[in-house]
Amino acid sequence: MKRNTLDLPALLAALNPEADLAQRHLWLIHLFEWIRAPQPSTEQAVERVRQLVEAFETDPEALLRLRLWWQKLIDTVDITALLADFGFAPRTAMISEVAERLRYKLLPSTPETVDASELFMLALPDEFDARWLHAIDAQLMARISALIAPDTQQGQDYWETSLLDAITYCAGQILSTGFAPELRLRMSEKNRDDKPFHALIHDVENLRVEVQLPLRTTDRRDAAAAQLRERLDACRAAVASVYTYFEAEGVSVGLVFRLRQVRARIVRVRRLLDCLLAQDRAYETSELLANLVAVGIERRSVRALMSTNTSLLAAKVAERSAETGEHYITRDGAEYSKMLVKAAGGGFVMAFTTLAKFALFALGLSVFWGGMLAGLNYALSFVLIQMLHFTVATKQPAMTAPAMAAKLKDVPTDASIQEFVDEVAHLVRSQVAAILGNVLLVFPAALLLSVGYARLVGHPALDEAHANHVLESLSLVGPSVLFAAFTGVLLFTSSLIAGWVENWFVLHNLDSVIRYNPGITQALGSQRADRWARFLRRNISGLASNISLGLMLGLVPAFAAFFGLGLEVRHVTLSTGQIGVAVASLGWEVLHSNLLWWAVAMLPFNAALNVGVSFYMAFRVALRAHNVSGVERSRIYQAIRQRFWRKPLSFFWP
Repeated sequence: MKRNTLDLPALLAALNPEADLAQRHLWLIHLFEWIRAPQPSTEQAVERVRQLVEAFETDPEALLRLRLWWQKLIDTVDITALLADFGFAPRTAMISEVAERLRYKLLPSTPETVDASELFMLALPDEFDARWLHAIDAQLMARISALIAPDTQQGQDYWETSLLDAITYCAGQILSTGFAPELRLRMSEKNRDDKPFHALIHDVENLRVEVQLPLRTTDRRDAAAAQLRERLDACRAAVASVYTYFEAEGVSVGLVFRLRQVRARIVRVRRLLDCLLAQDRAYETSELLANLVAVGIERRSVRALMSTNTSLLAAKVAERSAETGEHYITRDGAEYSKMLVKAAGGGFVMAFTTLAKFALFALGLSVFWGGMLAGLNYALSFVLIQMLHFTVATKQPAMTAPAMAAKLKDVPTDASIQEFVDEVAHLVRSQVAAILGNVLLVFPAALLLSVGYARLVGHPALDEAHANHVLESLSLVGPSVLFAAFTGVLLFTSSLIAGWVENWFVLHNLDSVIRYNPGITQALGSQRADRWARFLRRNISGLASNISLGLMLGLVPAFAAFFGLGLEVRHVTLSTGQIGVAVASLGWEVLHSNLLWWAVAMLPFNAALNVGVSFYMAFRVALRAHNVSGVERSRIYQAIRQRFWRKPLSFFWP
């Protein structure tokens, strides 16, 4: 059968219950293709289903083949597994689930399968399928049921047994997850004492007995179902209590993944219960199938998996960055002056970093080892700046962005918008102070250090050719603009690493480990171990950020060179220091060179791109993490423009 010639008579003629497994399943796939292609409206798709039903009702021979085909299908494919397991990860590890979803995306499936989930995704892969299944009315579903199961009682018994088995399978998975020590120990004390998971299987079996007893009563069946629903609610509350632990102690993506899996299974059991106990079971069946289609679409989405399971971690990282970022925002003249002093200190240290960079380059090492030593040079400098309580301007945006995003949750009124605009002015002003402090000191410091070096050893730090090459590489005319934006990405990435490391440190309670572990206290002594614990708890985020940024600045260009990409970094403070070293090597004559002024012209763009790209990316992540939506951005933009028009100096001077 060719897809472009598929029609209803051809479908009926092609139905062969004696065909092999693949051909029988291909017929089902072509059937659903006929219903939805060419893409009709929902009403047209339902009308096609009605035409199909009428065609079988008026053709006894085709109807007989359909019933034989259906019997073959339920004998070879386990529908219970579809109801219980479809949409859930076969393993409880996040990484393995990512790999599984990538497999679904990259490797086509075959209809020659006895896996009901595989067949279901092949037959109903489109979001449109969920819409037309949802639109099928109860009368039409009843006619479909009568087509494939003429013995109504036998069909009901089969469907009841499948639903009850699926509920049992799901309950077993819920029970095993609820008993897992990594979740059980993080539940609230009340939920652990209530033991909601212990009687779950008993309640499921009690429902099975009440549903399948020949002399069952509706009241006893409903009472058993109500007891099971109450038990599921208690299990869900116990699982939800683990999130309180995350709020206080840090987030684990693996645990979040397991929690979402068990909560989804609880929801699945409730859906199966609704279908089992419904007065209009045919309609509930179409609703259940429509839901399974939506689940199948999400099952193939790597983005949905990462988004749902890393949102808590993103929120925690943004929260920790927001706490740090508040310290980088100056609000009065005294804080502004302190920021200038701290930034000047950072610029002074970076002058030595710049000279060390050229010294390492002179060793003529291989690309990798040259990049590694350059990265260690940057990392040690950034850590030294942190320990001396100085600052580097480009480190701030990724930290301050989450603090600004957190404030957007409370901007419904004009007064609160003005307060937010005030914060924007404070932030821009703080960043200007930090950049000025870095740049205005790193240049003269690097210049004087280079002159001192030349006086000491008798030759300049760079020969004329290398000095001209440095200025040319930093020129505004060239790819430096792209390199500066790329450096902003690295700055943002280092902030993510910092938040993740701090969350990991807190999650595993490592400060307590250092403080009380017998082996560590024996090696360090109790007092020293306590000092180390407090030091790391305060500084772990900054250390992770500085070390990761330094290594990325050195190693990313080296790895890019391996693939033939001429990718470089353009950090505004380092670039200014390099200009200072080049000027010292070339002497006063360089003031007449266009190379110098093109390199100087690049510095404002370098600073803007380093800061802007880093801030923008961190701000976007923080907005999603804080679930900030519905903000009237046009009002905020208008208020910022008005402030800039009326008080432009407020963005630069306190």
